Amino acid sequence: MAVLLAVLIPVLMLGVVLALGRYEELLLPAAEPAPDAPVAPVAPVAPDLVPVPVPGEELPTAA
Repeated sequence: MAVLLAVLIPVLMLGVVLALGRYEELLLPAAEPAPDAPVAPVAPVAPDLVPVPVPGEELPTAA
């Protein structure tokens, strides 16, 4: 009997956790940004990076 409980309790608890997660999804509204919310500026893409030559290759020269 104890082995049966040791097997069933974790499975039942997993079912409870999954059911509570589904219940939470039903209760809480989806988080949508407000239409007038400010948009964060996009960070620049490192324009100051210098290319590193691969051994055996030369760097292209600027024309």
